[in-house]
Amino acid sequence: MKATLTVLLAGLATSLTVGFRPAAAPQTQIFLVGDSTMSDKPDLAKPERGWGMEFGQYFDHQVVIRNTAVNGRSTKSFYREGRWAKVLEGLKPGDWVFIQFGHNDSKVDDSVRSAPAQTTYRQFLTRFVQEAKAKGANPVLLTPVGRRYFDDAGKRKDDHGEYPAVVREVAKAQKVPLIDLHEKSWAMYSAMGEQGTRPLFWSYQNGYYQPNPVPPAKNDNTHFSEYGATRVAQLVAQDVQAQHLGLASHLSHTPFEGKLAADLPVVLEPVFKKDTFNLTKYGAVADGQTLNTEAFRKAIEACAANGGTVLVPRGLWLTGPITLKNNVNLHLATGALVQFTADRSQYPLIKTTWEGEDAIRSQAPISGVDLTNIAITGSGTFDGAGDAWRPVKKSKLNETQWQKLVASGGVLSEKKDMWYPSAASMKGNLLAADGKARKSLNPADFDDVRDYLRPNMLSLTRCKQILLQGFTIQNSPAWTIHPLLCENITLRGVTAKNPWYGQNTDALDLESCRNGVVEGCTFDVGDDGICIKSGRDEQGRKRGVPTENFIIRDTKVYHAHGGFVIGSEMSGGARNLYVSNCTFMGTDVGLRFKTARGRGGVVENIFVDGVDMTDIAGEAILFDMYYAAKDPVPMAGESTAPPVIAAMPLNEGTPQFKTFRIKNVTCKGATTGILVRGLPEMSIKDISIENAVLECKKGLVCQEAENIRLKNVSLLSADTAPVMEVQNSRNLALDGIRYANGAELLLRVTGDRSKDIRLTNTDTKKAKKDVQLGDKVAKKTVITAQR
Repeated sequence: MKATLTVLLAGLATSLTVGFRPAAAPQTQIFLVGDSTMSDKPDLAKPERGWGMEFGQYFDHQVVIRNTAVNGRSTKSFYREGRWAKVLEGLKPGDWVFIQFGHNDSKVDDSVRSAPAQTTYRQFLTRFVQEAKAKGANPVLLTPVGRRYFDDAGKRKDDHGEYPAVVREVAKAQKVPLIDLHEKSWAMYSAMGEQGTRPLFWSYQNGYYQPNPVPPAKNDNTHFSEYGATRVAQLVAQDVQAQHLGLASHLSHTPFEGKLAADLPVVLEPVFKKDTFNLTKYGAVADGQTLNTEAFRKAIEACAANGGTVLVPRGLWLTGPITLKNNVNLHLATGALVQFTADRSQYPLIKTTWEGEDAIRSQAPISGVDLTNIAITGSGTFDGAGDAWRPVKKSKLNETQWQKLVASGGVLSEKKDMWYPSAASMKGNLLAADGKARKSLNPADFDDVRDYLRPNMLSLTRCKQILLQGFTIQNSPAWTIHPLLCENITLRGVTAKNPWYGQNTDALDLESCRNGVVEGCTFDVGDDGICIKSGRDEQGRKRGVPTENFIIRDTKVYHAHGGFVIGSEMSGGARNLYVSNCTFMGTDVGLRFKTARGRGGVVENIFVDGVDMTDIAGEAILFDMYYAAKDPVPMAGESTAPPVIAAMPLNEGTPQFKTFRIKNVTCKGATTGILVRGLPEMSIKDISIENAVLECKKGLVCQEAENIRLKNVSLLSADTAPVMEVQNSRNLALDGIRYANGAELLLRVTGDRSKDIRLTNTDTKKAKKDVQLGDKVAKKTVITAQR
């Protein structure tokens, strides 16, 4: 009885709580009124999309999109069919009405739709605005989105006559907001060019595009693909924000400081015809013995003729290098293993790049140059036979592993502490170690050291519309996945695995690339995990192409030198990178930003939110301008001290790090929580780290830095003498710092250039001593205060 009464009372309390819960805020409706460029499409199996279909993603959940736009309607036909009356019935005060017509109003031979710009069109637009206002709604006029009309010289052609100007005039006369979508879309078209704009429109996708259509057939330059519709919806959302419309308060925010969903890059993915080309039909044999290089070539060539998918069925497929082609999706079925041959002679020497500079290397196992609309998909595996290429230090293996490696063949160094796959490999490595690496770009000059010239495993150069999804790629000779000068890259659900001791086996190196997303990947490699590059030194600066506009999320990195890394080859710069929800386990460094004198380049606008780390051997967060091309965690006996470098005059080789926003980071176990180390002549600038919990041996080390902000940061360091070390840095805000009880010293400041350091909202009494100043530091350098 007592239990029953308790349950009844609990239920009554719950019902009372629910009964007195505040009413949910009424949702704001956005009515979209217009034509086919805006409208929903009933058959999503077809590629056409209206921009109204994509508009909702840029708003929060308090907004409901009512897309009433209909294919083929003008202002006149929309009104006379009773569609505008339906909109008015649904409107309530505070709603918004986005009105865009013009594509069909100009059809003078169609009496049902024709609405001359200066008369009927103007009258109906005015009526729509006034009647929406009368309902207490907020009308917004949009000029008609641009048609893709270029002349033979690639210049803009008139596409809407008087109609855009009339919309502008009506908006001004009626005093309502105007989104000049005609001009905004054409600004985008002009920036992208005649070729670049094709993917915005559905009929240019593989399987639909007609290079030379026979009339009346034609390619559609009016109606959008999903990508095009999204880009146009983004333009509209951006202008809602730019004009500070009341609706802007409902724009969707990202985790990144000051960034809306509409600010992030939109990435174009490839599209393929449904035709499938089975590898076995081109002579391939899955016995692990037959070299299938020619079968891969034939299947890819056949597929590329019109586009489609090359299917690699389950089985073990031995092959030499695979070269990709336009409009081909190379798909590995579940259970497919593509094993690249260990016969190094199968990989010809070619002119390519190595670590940011022009070089001769062996051809990559998988490669593509100057391609568009390509993919590698499926759940199968690629194995690059990297152990046939990579030298190995004895110190990296246990005795049993070392003896097994030596017994497999190859040659040993004079000291017997390094194994090489061949004499040619050893010769090339020793020349490089002595600073005598050959600089020629003639492949014939490298015949005697060809085994030293390890290839990157998946190399894509100047390619566009790339999808890499679902597969495992392992045992790479060098860098694993290397897009160079590529655009619109999607890397989704890819696993990269290499031995922990495999030198230069970065998982992903995005070099001088633009627009992309990396999501749901798992990387476990011997060098950096996710790495951003843009060329090395003078060659990188001459190229001058930054890596920019990438979203990196939901990715795990194990046992790499760095989890998320920028540099050190970043001479072309890096900017607008958005990293979220990533996990780094057992990496040498977590967030690793590295450069060196001579690199040049500007790294800026880097946003990180939600990174969790465990067992970090070095720094959890590292900004380092003293990178010396050494492992971040030294071997026993190696010096950990940075090289002594005097201040030098600024020049084109002076690198810059600035504007980093890092939030919501945890690390359980690191040598140093945060290390910021700039150059005497170029400090690291404008770094914000907020909401971090870092369990480490050392807390903060900050040298040669400016405008550094730490807010709500826990530095749970074992070494507390001091918790925070600041040298020759200025304008530091240390707000809400938490640390271990009984710390020896909270903050030590040295260097005659240190000034303006503010320690606020921090319980300084937990430390035996709060602040210690060096001999040359003014007493007022550090200000301690509670808000």
